Amino acid sequence: MPPVIGICAVMDQARWSVWDLPAALVPMNYVEAVQRAGGMAVLVPPDPALLDDPGAMLDHLDGLMLIGGPDVGAGRYGAEPHPLAEPEARLRDGVEIALSREALARGLPLLGICRGMQLINVAAGGSLRQHLPDELGDDRHRRVVGSFPGNEHRVDVAEGTRAGASAGEGPHRVHSHHHQAVDRLGEGLRVTARSSEGDRTPEAIEPDGAGWALGVQWHPEADPDSPVIAGLVAAARDRIALRREGADRKEGGHSPIPAARRDERS
Repeated sequence: MPPVIGICAVMDQARWSVWDLPAALVPMNYVEAVQRAGGMAVLVPPDPALLDDPGAMLDHLDGLMLIGGPDVGAGRYGAEPHPLAEPEARLRDGVEIALSREALARGLPLLGICRGMQLINVAAGGSLRQHLPDELGDDRHRRVVGSFPGNEHRVDVAEGTRAGASAGEGPHRVHSHHHQAVDRLGEGLRVTARSSEGDRTPEAIEPDGAGWALGVQWHPEADPDSPVIAGLVAAARDRIALRREGADRKEGGHSPIPAARRDERS
């Protein structure tokens, strides 16, 4: 079996054929990036049951991806919403925060993209800068709304980090589309990439501890040559291999677990 990567879905109104209904959506470029890397993508819709039991979903996944979307609710980090803040997606925020915390706790490979990076920071107790143009005086991180062409810029990625191993160390160009950014870092996180546009906005964060987790402010799914999502799939594959090695050691040591159950995915 290929690594199973859960992609947290957007809840929005959508039109197809003769229908115009609320839908759980994941843009295909995220799905295709997982598939190109040899993973199996599954959609994870916001489910109220996951607020209290996120492990019920994570038990079936080898990795988790948090994708772009509307602003994380400012109340999640104790702030009042900016006048230009997008409507809060309360259920999605709550479910993804619960999933993120549980994924980090159990060492499940976790990738946050744009909003997903911001949500990982909030889940760890951090806060966000709500509208960068107020501080920077321009829209350098989202020059063209609703498009990735025209929104490229350079980032500096630190050496010896997960961000560097996944995206490539040093300066390179990325696709950007955001008006918010990490402010106060969440507990146990560090900044491992920053914008080269003169403002040094955080562009990647990751935990200090073991396990594979990464947040990037840019959009690797918009760049077929980006290796970032492949890094998530590779980390999930490595985790499967480690679990198999552990199962083999138990089997060699006459594990009391029946063989039929040892073959099942936990």
